[in-house]
Amino acid sequence: MSSVDVLFGKTTLPVSLPATVKPLVIRKPSMPVESDPKAAVGKALAQPVKSPSLRELVQSAKSASIVICDITRPVPNGLLLPPMIRTLLDAGIPKEKINVLVATGLHRPNLGEELRELVGSDWVLETVAVENHYARRDEEHAFLGTTPRGTRVGIDRRFVEADLKIVTGLVEPHFMAGYSGGRKVISPGIAHADTIRTFHNTVFMENPLARNCNLEGNPLHDEQLEIVRKLGQIYAVNTVLDDERRLAHVNFGDILASHESAVSFVRRYAEAPIPKQYPVVITSCAGYPLDKTYYQTIKGIVGALNALQPGGRLLIASACSEGLGSEEFMEAQETLVRLGVEKFMDEARQRPLANIDEWQTVKLAEALRRGEIHLYSPRLNGKEQHATGLHCHASWEEAVQTVVGSATEVAVIPEGPYVIPMVKA
Repeated sequence: MSSVDVLFGKTTLPVSLPATVKPLVIRKPSMPVESDPKAAVGKALAQPVKSPSLRELVQSAKSASIVICDITRPVPNGLLLPPMIRTLLDAGIPKEKINVLVATGLHRPNLGEELRELVGSDWVLETVAVENHYARRDEEHAFLGTTPRGTRVGIDRRFVEADLKIVTGLVEPHFMAGYSGGRKVISPGIAHADTIRTFHNTVFMENPLARNCNLEGNPLHDEQLEIVRKLGQIYAVNTVLDDERRLAHVNFGDILASHESAVSFVRRYAEAPIPKQYPVVITSCAGYPLDKTYYQTIKGIVGALNALQPGGRLLIASACSEGLGSEEFMEAQETLVRLGVEKFMDEARQRPLANIDEWQTVKLAEALRRGEIHLYSPRLNGKEQHATGLHCHASWEEAVQTVVGSATEVAVIPEGPYVIPMVKA
C-alpha cells in the first residue's frame, strides 16, 4: 500500500493506493524560499525591474492606489502592504489620498473579519481606506474607449485617477490567462462587469491558446495587455509561494516587465514534465483558500487534464466550504446539467457578453468532453452536488477506490492547479 496526501481545505487527505498501483506523484521541484521575507520585500521595492524604486516614484505623486487580490488568492498582503504604505506616507502623501482596492472582479466583496484576514495588518486597516471593487456599479468606473478586439474598457475610477498606480498579486498558472498576477489584477480584478463579460465570452474561452502556462498568442493575455496600455504607467509587486505558502520570490517594477520576470521564475517549478498521460488522475484544488467554492474548483479539474488519457477518470478533492459560488454560476451549472455539453455550448456561443460566471462552466464543459470526472466535496448538499455535473462521492476512500478501479497506473497532483503537468516526449 502506498499513500500520498492531497491538499483539502486547511488540511490534507490521504490517497491510499493498493500495492498493484504504480503512482506518479506530480509535484513542483523544491523551491528556494526567502529566509527573511521582510528583507526580500524591502530589497524588491528598492531594486525594481525596469522602473525607479518605490521611494523615487512617490516623490512626484500626490495620491496612490494599491490593488490587492481577493480572498481566493493567498497573497502575503500583511508582508507587502505595510512597507509600501509607510513609504507613501513618509514621502508626504496624505493618508486620505491613499487607498487599497480589493480586486474582486465579479466575485463577492470581502468584508469584516475576512477583510482583516485578507489584508493581514490591522495598522493598514486603521491607517488608509481599504475598499472592495464593485464591477456592476457604473458610476464607480472610468471608461477608456475600446480595444482593437472591441472590448469596451471600464476600470475602477479610484485606480484610474490615482497618480501612483500599483498592483500586487500571486503569479501562478491560470487555466485561461496562462499565468495570474500583473495585468490580470487589473482586468478582470478592477474592471467593469461588461469589460469582464466581453473578454470572457466563448470567442476567448474556446481559443486553444487560452490555456494554462501559455502567454504566446493567448487572446485573454493580449486583451489584458491592451487594457493596461490604456491606463498609462502602472507598477506591480509580484509574489511566488511554495507549496507551504512560504515566500519564494518577490519583485517590484514596471507591471509588464516585472510580471514577465516573475513568470520566468515560476515556470521552472509550476510546469511539471511527465512522460505520458494516465488512465486515472487524482488531484485537488490546492486547498484553502482556493477550494472555498466549486466555481474555483474547476481550475483544479482543468489544470489536471494534460495528465489524463482521453476517456480516463479524474477525481478531485475540494472542500467547497462556501458551496458552489454565485447565484449566476449556479444557474449556469444547472443549465449545463439540463441541456448537456453540446447544447449548452451552442447557447453560450450566441452571447457576445457572457453571462456572469458562465465562463467557468464553459471550461468545465470542455473538461467533460475529455473523460469521466469525480468529485469529493462532502459539504455540498444534494441540489448542489447535482448541479456540479460530476460523479459525487460521500466517502473519500470509496471515491479513490471507485476511480482507481483495476488501473495499475495513477497520476496524483497534491497541489492541484498550482502545478501543471506537461507531457514531454
